[in-house]
Amino acid sequence: MRVSEYYNLGRSQGTLDFVDVDTVNDVRVYIDPSTIRHLADDWGRECIIMLTTFFDSVLDSVKVGDKSRTTYLLGNLGEPNETHLGISRGKSAGRGFGKQMSVEFAAKLAQSKAAQTGLIEDLEDTAFFLDRVDKDIISDITTNIIRGPLITYTQQMAGVHGIRLFDGISSGPVWNPRSLEWEQGYTQLPVADGEKLLLVPKVIVRRDMHLSRNDYYRNYLAPTLQAEEESNLESKLVRILKDGRRKVTKEDIRKEYGSSKPAVTRETLKRPSVYAHYRDTKKSIAPTPISHRELSEVGNTPLPDYEALLQAVLETPPGKADAGKYHSNVEALMTALFYPSLSMPEMEEEIHEGRKRIDISYTNNAVDGFFRFLTRHKIPSKYVFIECKNYGHDVTNPELDQLSSRFSPLRGQFGILACRSFADKSRFLTRCRDTALDYRGYVIALDDGDLTQIVADVMGAINWKPSDPPPSEPEIPPRIHDYPLLHARLKALVS
Repeated sequence: MRVSEYYNLGRSQGTLDFVDVDTVNDVRVYIDPSTIRHLADDWGRECIIMLTTFFDSVLDSVKVGDKSRTTYLLGNLGEPNETHLGISRGKSAGRGFGKQMSVEFAAKLAQSKAAQTGLIEDLEDTAFFLDRVDKDIISDITTNIIRGPLITYTQQMAGVHGIRLFDGISSGPVWNPRSLEWEQGYTQLPVADGEKLLLVPKVIVRRDMHLSRNDYYRNYLAPTLQAEEESNLESKLVRILKDGRRKVTKEDIRKEYGSSKPAVTRETLKRPSVYAHYRDTKKSIAPTPISHRELSEVGNTPLPDYEALLQAVLETPPGKADAGKYHSNVEALMTALFYPSLSMPEMEEEIHEGRKRIDISYTNNAVDGFFRFLTRHKIPSKYVFIECKNYGHDVTNPELDQLSSRFSPLRGQFGILACRSFADKSRFLTRCRDTALDYRGYVIALDDGDLTQIVADVMGAINWKPSDPPPSEPEIPPRIHDYPLLHARLKALVS
């Protein structure tokens, strides 16, 4: 049973920010630390600090030969069954990183020339050079290291969706990046089928790691070996072509050098600059977040039905009595529409020591499209704010001022005002322009008709309906994140 079903959320995967896992079995996606390294928000930075301080501590202990410290650090990595991610068949039972694996991992790391020489810098590197370490182990270790932020995220999502939290739940080992020690305690967490539950943001999971040993071998190491052999006049692998060129195939390289993990490690240790170049190149490229379609495939969940989500908004009766319902329906629609650019929604977030509230706030981790356009053009938008007005009458200056008063250079100065309709739309849009020209931030107003247009644009870009079979092409071509109506409104604010 899915989390959404277990807690009767009335939501499907597309409208949830977290992976809608089975409460008993596992879903075959993995936490990728490379995705976390490209998150620009406070939560992501906290995770990065934990990953960096923990693995630096491990490497330091390995390099000085402090076996007891290494054993202590890695010995607190257990089986994170509470996330229900990975490759277990049947009931979640860990993906192999139990106590024995932690002992083996410590021994292999201590014996690894790649670690001793500095070739291993980050956790992801171990999958290239340590035997039996792959995406499942990397995901398990990462889960352990960032357990603290995952607990905070779970509590946040529980607040958004009304999931009950239980007191006195053992947190498990939580890494303290200041003391560089593990800590144990008790916290509040959901419980499903008698077991504690940790929710995981969709934006940090993938089906495969961003750093790929196959990619490294095929596109970096093998070409380097080819070039070396072709330039070696005594090479037995060289074939002379009719035009006189010297040629060595990748198959020749594979047969001569091998392509197994030990072979890749051996040849990389002789040429450390090749892997360093690969790692630097990959780090400069933000990983593509898992898409709606990929999650649908691995989790056997339906694709988001944008038309049905829009209809739920349009059919909400205007007025104060249904303000909460409108608020929730807008959040569901926008969470699906703006994923993966916007993530980690927070409802009724308090600011200014509780004196003000923001209806919905999202974290902006866009790597392309409109929301990336904002950051590239120096419009502060680390967080994007949404105000929902389910009025049966016009919104006016007070509502606009209410949203702009939530802005700050640190939080962000971009927001969306969602409402039902305008008696004089052009006049209100002019008021939004005045706000921008007065340096009070950028507000885009969207009524029911505007939301209908955005959904039509998205449906046209992805070219499928929920009843259609999954498309053979990538589900989200780059243009879908452009949201032409948002671009046009923003242009009107600054022109």
